Order: sequence, then structure tokens, then C-alpha cells
Amino acid sequence: MREQTTDAATVPGGRTFFGHPLGLMTLFTTELWERFSYYGMRAILLYYLTDSVADGGLGVDEGTGAALVAIYGTSVYLLSVVGGWLADRVLGSRRSTLHGGVVIAAGHVALAIPSAPLSYVGIALVAIGTGLLKPNVSSMVGELYPRHDPRRDSAFSIFYMGINIGSLAAPILVGAARAWAGYHAGFAVAAVGMAVALGFFVAGRRLLGGAGDTVPNPVRREERPALVRGGAMVVAAVAVAVLVARLWSGEGGVGVFIDTMSLLAFAAPVAYFVVMFRSPRVTAPERSRLAAYVPLFVAAMLFWMIFEQAASTMAAYAADRTELEVLGLTIRPELFQSINPAAIVLLAPVFAWMWVKLDDRPATAVKFAIGLSLAGVSFLVLAAAAAAAGPDGRSPAWVLALVYVIQTLGELFLSPVGLAATTLLAPAAFRSQAMALWFLAPAAGNAITAQVITATQGVDEATFFGGTGAVAVAAGLVLLALAPWVTRHIREGEEQVATPVAT
Repeated sequence: MREQTTDAATVPGGRTFFGHPLGLMTLFTTELWERFSYYGMRAILLYYLTDSVADGGLGVDEGTGAALVAIYGTSVYLLSVVGGWLADRVLGSRRSTLHGGVVIAAGHVALAIPSAPLSYVGIALVAIGTGLLKPNVSSMVGELYPRHDPRRDSAFSIFYMGINIGSLAAPILVGAARAWAGYHAGFAVAAVGMAVALGFFVAGRRLLGGAGDTVPNPVRREERPALVRGGAMVVAAVAVAVLVARLWSGEGGVGVFIDTMSLLAFAAPVAYFVVMFRSPRVTAPERSRLAAYVPLFVAAMLFWMIFEQAASTMAAYAADRTELEVLGLTIRPELFQSINPAAIVLLAPVFAWMWVKLDDRPATAVKFAIGLSLAGVSFLVLAAAAAAAGPDGRSPAWVLALVYVIQTLGELFLSPVGLAATTLLAPAAFRSQAMALWFLAPAAGNAITAQVITATQGVDEATFFGGTGAVAVAAGLVLLALAPWVTRHIREGEEQVATPVAT
């Protein structure tokens, strides 16, 4: 990818947003409300899929519903790779964000209409739109600043606070609408959230100073035949995945869709790594560092496998196996999904202070190992609670709340350093595609969840959560043993990035 010649957009001067360009306010508000719509819809999606038709749901069995929610997450992350490519090569970040927002809004409107076919159309539209929007709003934040502007880190901290405010409020307000007037009222609230996001984005365009307008690496005429061949290969790969899934399941419908998306999610990172390892543009030292990245990628994949179950198996546990009477009040099960963003808001500053005091220690690989192990421990806690409650009992609400907090601690160990490690260890020829590679970890993690849920239908919660948690803890210990080797390669990558390379 050709590097842009300008370091930042021409941002209008005058008033500021917490000392930052007013364009940050536009992007902050857009992302806040977009995340509100996304997490609001996700908070009630499993309940809508699995509730009886008489009660306003779609009547899907719980195991299939949980697998569908997981594979929905896979679809969002896979489509984010496509959305990032379209922004880089065809549309630019601003138009990708705008088009994605319109598609998301249309999806929420479809979900707000009481119609089963429209509901599935709506779910698909939200996934497609999110794929277009998700990778591109944050890239525009970076375009507001010169490359070495000391405010960049602060800007992203403010921006990510918007994400967490939106995802904190969403389950509360959408859940209240569901309790008041049913599922479609909840989806309508999510639609309003996306409409507000679009309004702020369109109205605030002038404040962006051209950020996101430029296509960084537009498709050249001579590239078009190769792109057509590449597109044909992708279509062929999807067709093969559908065929294999059809033969594997022996039936059509939802099962084929789940298996097809799972195959694509597993194949995409494998293909990425094979291409990078075999590329003549990758040097021997870079291949060595790339090999050190593989265990980090696997750890991230397993972490997201557990973490992303907040809207599937953990949502089901909240509704079916958790005491919802607390201090004389009845709480709605979707409210548990607000615990993670609330904990992020409270704990992220603590972790930022802690890393400064520890001089950014421990090493990245050790942080990954701790994060993955914490995710595993959270499921072991949930397994113990399920076993103690018995097959028909309910766990105290504080147990599930504790599980979410433990997972948040794991996220703070692993997620912030993940992309940094990806960019450091990716070969120079592929460094601009590092974000795509990072998105493939949660895509594959969600796909693993969908397959495990499908394969273990009928297994009790204690066994499911206990087995999954044990695998994650074991993988964390393996990564801890590999940490010195991975750390050595990361340091070599840092030295290479710090050394200017003539081009």
C-alpha cells in the first residue's frame, strides 16, 4: 500500500473537543451511537431467536440459536476485512462508514418489523453494514492528527470511551424497551441509535477536514484483471465451503450456513499465514518473527472464543440458570452484558497507570498468556457454579457478574497489545494488512464457539463451561512456556521497525 503524502487532514481550527479537533467529537458521537445500536441488538438477539413464536420470538431451539449468534459474530469480523479493503482500494473511509451506517440502519428497521423473513434479512444487513463501518471510523481518528502528534493516544482513549459508553447503555435501554413492548420495540430503539449516529456523522462532515475522503491505494487499471481473478477465486472458495458444509451436515438450512461460515473463518487465517510464509517479499528473519506470532494468534482466537460468548451461552445462562431476584428487585438477563463495558470504563485507567509504573512489563506474550488464562478461569468459575446449582437450580447473580469482570481483566491484558504485536511481527510487505489479520482471530474464535455449541447440544452447562475453560487455561500455560522465545522475536521486530528502511 502506498503511504499517503499528508500526515493529517486539514482540520478546521477554533473550538476544540477536550483539546482535540472537533472532528473527534463527530467520530466519538458516531461510534458511541453505532455501538449502542450494535450491542443493543446483540443483547436481545439470542432471546428473540429462541423465544416461542407465541411470545414474539422465532422459535429456534436454544443450541441452534446460540450457534447462530456466534456465527453472526464471525460474519461481522470476516466482513470487516472486506470493509477495510474496500475503504483502502475503492471507497475511502468516510464513504465506507456512511454506506455501512445506512445498511445497518436498514437492518435495524427490518428487525423492528414483526416478520420472520425480514428478521433474518435484518440480521444479515446489520452484519454487512457493520463490516463496512467497523474498521473505518477508527482509521479516520488517526487521520485527524499529524503522525507524531502527542495527542493521538489521548484521542484514541477518548474515542474508545465512546465505544464503552454506547455498549454500556445499550443493553439497559434496549432491554427496557423489550420488557415494555416486546422484541421489535427493542430493535426499534437500536434503529433510533443508528439513525442518531448517521445524523451526527453527516452533520459533522465539515469538521473532519477531509479525513477519510481519500482512497489511500486506489485500484489501478492494470490491476483489474488480477482483481477479477481474485474475486472469482473467492467466489469459488465460498462455493466449495457451501458444498463441503452441505456434505458434512447432510441437510440444508441454518446448519449449512453455520458450517459454511465456520469453514471460511478457519480457512482465511490459514490462507493469510500460508501466503505470508511463502511470499518472496518476506525475508528469513521476518518468517522467524511470523512463526513467533502464530501462538499469539492462536491465543487470541481462543480468548475471543470465550469472550464473545457473552451474547450466546452466557446470555442463555443469565436467563435460564441465574437468580434474577436481587435485593427484592427483578433484573433483566440482558443487563449482565453491560458489566463488561462498565468494568472497562472503571479499570482501563488503572491498567494504563499500572503499565506506566511497570515500564510496560510483563512482556507481550506473558500478557497474552495471562489474558487467555483469565478467560479460562472465568469459565471454570461458571462451571463450578453450574455444578453447585444442580441441573435445575440457579446460580446467584453475583457469580455471573464476577465471570464478566474476570473476562474484562483478561481483555485488558490481551486486547490492547494484540494489534501492536501484530504490526510488529507481520512482515513489512504485509504490515498495512495487519488489522485484517487481527480481525480474523475473533472471526475464527466465534466459529469455534458455533461448532462446539453444535457438537455439544445436550451436554450440561458444568461440562461445557468446564471443558472450554480447561482448554483455555492449558493453552495459556503453553503460551507462558513459549513466552521467552516469542519475546525475543518481538524485540527483534521493534528494532527493525525503529530502523528506517530506504524505499
